[in-house]
Amino acid sequence: MAYLTLNKTKLNQNFQFLKSMFEERDISWGIVSKILCGNRKLLGELIDLGVEEIHDSRISNLAKIKEINPDIQTVYIKPVSKRNVGKMVKYADVSLNSELITIGWISEEAVKQGKKHKIIIMVETGDLREGVMGDHLVEFYSQIFELPGIEIVGLGTNLNCLNGVMPSTDKLIQLSLYKQIIELKFNKSIPWVSAGTSVTIPLMLHKQLPMGINHFRVGETLFFGVDLFEEKLIEGMQGDVFTLFAEIIEMQEKPLLPSGTLAANPQGEVAEIDEGLYGRMSFRAILDIGLLDVDPKYLIPEDGEFEILGASSDMLILNLGENPKGYKVGDVVKFSLKYMGALSILNSSYVDKVVSD
Repeated sequence: MAYLTLNKTKLNQNFQFLKSMFEERDISWGIVSKILCGNRKLLGELIDLGVEEIHDSRISNLAKIKEINPDIQTVYIKPVSKRNVGKMVKYADVSLNSELITIGWISEEAVKQGKKHKIIIMVETGDLREGVMGDHLVEFYSQIFELPGIEIVGLGTNLNCLNGVMPSTDKLIQLSLYKQIIELKFNKSIPWVSAGTSVTIPLMLHKQLPMGINHFRVGETLFFGVDLFEEKLIEGMQGDVFTLFAEIIEMQEKPLLPSGTLAANPQGEVAEIDEGLYGRMSFRAILDIGLLDVDPKYLIPEDGEFEILGASSDMLILNLGENPKGYKVGDVVKFSLKYMGALSILNSSYVDKVVSD
């Protein structure tokens, strides 16, 4: 059976790197845990790092975090649906919001539960996912800041998650100016300007982060050590916290090209025929993992000498050429993962999850 490992030593190294970086700049931050898909064992490893704040987009995951350690500040990071407001207020201490009616529901529920729920107002800065338009922000704030049961603790933004718009110094300065405008107009303090996610970290590393930005929500860089501007490993961080191991369940020498009448496969794809490959043979390995678990485009083979040919729902097919390394049935093949690949596998109940040193 295929399995995924989380290397806790490398995870801790990445955590300490980020912790030191943020402390040096007096910036608050929380870890986005959604990649762990609520796996209690892996959440426990995350909490054992000494995390004080965890963000997630699934209320059930926040509930598990509160069960493990009620003292951790939990943050719900997507707009909440009406039917889930009660559960969200119960398990999330903070939430990201951009709708007046929703904040009204949260206020009512917080009063009912006898809680003070913190809110970060999300501001649209160009990527066109969630967020209040800047021109409407003052009016928006005026309608919610006195609602009972809630406390406005920040302005935030989200970039690069939908249309790929990258953060810039100018965009983040504008976000900081919105905070100053509201504080002056309403004589209210807004503690946080939450600049966004891992994609904003390179601005900090290159000393281009405006002074007013004082809160981060970090997931991908913690687990993959990546600079998302240049798609490269950040010096001092580890990129292989996660590793996938898949077993060879068939090894046969076969033609490189299929034979017979071709039609679309279950994925709607029709094989492309390269006539120059007629008559050529290669060793093909089948692994015990498939599309049900992960899209092959998110897998990075540790052995760069073979090629991923494709996958069906439960099997991954490799072209090993002449098989110079002598792979055989029962051998295990290792893969590094891109973020979306790890997310898919961690969401699959068919792949074991193992903590390693």
